[in-house]
Amino acid sequence: MTQTKNSPVLLLHGGAWAIPDDMVEAHLHGVRTALAAGWRLLEAGTTALQAVEAAVVAMEDDETFDAGRGSFLTSDGHVQLDALMMDGATLRAGGVGCVEHIRNPIRLAHKVLTESPHVYLVAEGAERFAQEHGIELCDNNDLIIPREIERLRQFKAQTAAGEPDLTFAGKSPAASHDTVGAVALDADGNLAAATSTGGTLNKTPGRVGDSSLIGCGCYADNFRAAVSCTGWGEPIMKLVLGKWACDRVSETDTPLVVAEQSIAYLKNRLSGHGGMILLDRHGRAGVAHNTPRMAWALKDKQREHVQVEGQIALG
Repeated sequence: MTQTKNSPVLLLHGGAWAIPDDMVEAHLHGVRTALAAGWRLLEAGTTALQAVEAAVVAMEDDETFDAGRGSFLTSDGHVQLDALMMDGATLRAGGVGCVEHIRNPIRLAHKVLTESPHVYLVAEGAERFAQEHGIELCDNNDLIIPREIERLRQFKAQTAAGEPDLTFAGKSPAASHDTVGAVALDADGNLAAATSTGGTLNKTPGRVGDSSLIGCGCYADNFRAAVSCTGWGEPIMKLVLGKWACDRVSETDTPLVVAEQSIAYLKNRLSGHGGMILLDRHGRAGVAHNTPRMAWALKDKQREHVQVEGQIALG
């Protein structure tokens, strides 16, 4: 179904992996809450940028996901967060990496986009910029929860014992990808994208994944589409997968077709796994993943859809 310029659309995800049965309801609740937060603004006539920020903030605040509080811990037991936001109208983008004292890194990414001449700020420099622009810092301990302390302990113990890591099909926490993201089309016909993550379990301090890198895990261009990816970051980065997907959307190649092609490319070229949400300038949407489950949600004026199982044709 093709949307008119004045028909807003919001599409978001809360990660693609083998979400365990006992976590399905939490993921459904989380993406549904984020959808309501973003749609409330989008329906009221705000910009796509504001809508994706609100949706992602809701998921950063939800400990279910690997973003904000409750994120995976680095090998030294800290939370380090990455995020990116991009404006499809101007191609301006704001990204932050390896921040340890920011509760909602997507808010800081938005500040970088709108109030900095740069695209990307990291670590202490990003946090200094945050303070200078009205964003309070928090203690890193405020971002750490007991579940993740235990996950890191178990992972290190298994590694030390020489136990083989499980694949994502085996529900290994190390293969969990609860990165969050959102894409939107607003009433003015502008696209925006946002992605936020805590990265991978036991990652080396200073590691930056695909989520906050422009064109990799996040991209938006009014001439084509907006995208947010989730999954194993290193293969996604090597393929610059987000930009690859956006460039292939056309009148005949719908976002659904391109999303499926992109995930197949990820698998066939580099044996990568993950998922993608893709939204074009006509409001056509696509969702694809090669993991057992992916948490995602879609809303426009005609429909609302929330799921973690399988795929549906969104045209």
